[in-house]
Amino acid sequence: MVEKIQDKNVKDKAILSALTLAAERPWASVTFDEIIGHAEVDETLAREYFDDKADVLAAYGRIIDRDMLANCALDSAAPHREQLFDLMMERFDIANENRDAVISVLDSFKREPKNALETLPHLSRSMSRVLEAVGISTSGMIGCARITAITGIYLYALKTWKKDGSADLAKTMAALDNALDKAEMVYNSLPLERFGF
Repeated sequence: MVEKIQDKNVKDKAILSALTLAAERPWASVTFDEIIGHAEVDETLAREYFDDKADVLAAYGRIIDRDMLANCALDSAAPHREQLFDLMMERFDIANENRDAVISVLDSFKREPKNALETLPHLSRSMSRVLEAVGISTSGMIGCARITAITGIYLYALKTWKKDGSADLAKTMAALDNALDKAEMVYNSLPLERFGF
């Protein structure tokens, strides 16, 4: 539910309004001015935080990252693969709270691929946080390969999540599990440093 964002400062009001509007109609038709007007915040102050609606989405992504890390009690003794699964499923659970809005945003990327490209750096940072949270290094070329791989895994599972309306997200869990299995097999077969699962 969008109401889960409790703090009513300017940034949170804008994020809440963006999610509300996206849930009501296609995100592609929502403008930044509409978001600010709906939030009933001072436009000049809002523009100190956001240049456009893509910035609002990025801020929402940081909230997801924060809540994902706060909500998921990881067992540091567990295999990396298991910890990655738990973190990424927590991320999907959080996104599910604003399911209609998130799907509206995802659908908008089909019409405006440029918008999808703009989100990739933010998604890469989020996936870097996922890896680092379980103790997997993201430095150097190997780290870059790890971020790319885990981003691909997330996007693969995201396709299933988008169609998975079940309460337990069973299909999403299966898709994520399958993607992690495949990634583990591929990287374990390479004559390079192991991926780190």
